[in-house]
Amino acid sequence: MGVRTTMVFGMARIAVAVGGLALATAASSEGAPKQYTVAMANMNYGALPGAAKVGDTIVWVNKDSVPHTVTARDHSFDLRVAPGQSGRMTLQKAGNFPFYCIFHAMMRGTLKVAAK
Repeated sequence: MGVRTTMVFGMARIAVAVGGLALATAASSEGAPKQYTVAMANMNYGALPGAAKVGDTIVWVNKDSVPHTVTARDHSFDLRVAPGQSGRMTLQKAGNFPFYCIFHAMMRGTLKVAAK
């Protein structure tokens, strides 16, 4: 999710040179960390990212009128999100991480994180 810049050049030679630079930049940004958003609404976690990798960030958005947590069963993370607020978490290690909300036992899921 980088910044997209569009340039228009009148000379073909310059456009080709810049086009090659753009391709190199696009290729190097493919491995850049991504940001995902997961909503917490109606006492449920929304869709979890299917392609999350170490270094990516998840923004958890609480759309309910009560607080929620994103708490790992192995205690590797514990994010608390007030009603109407959001919290961000950068994924630190690969693996499958079952998690739950400490306030609402029915809210649970498994976050799958791949290596870089």
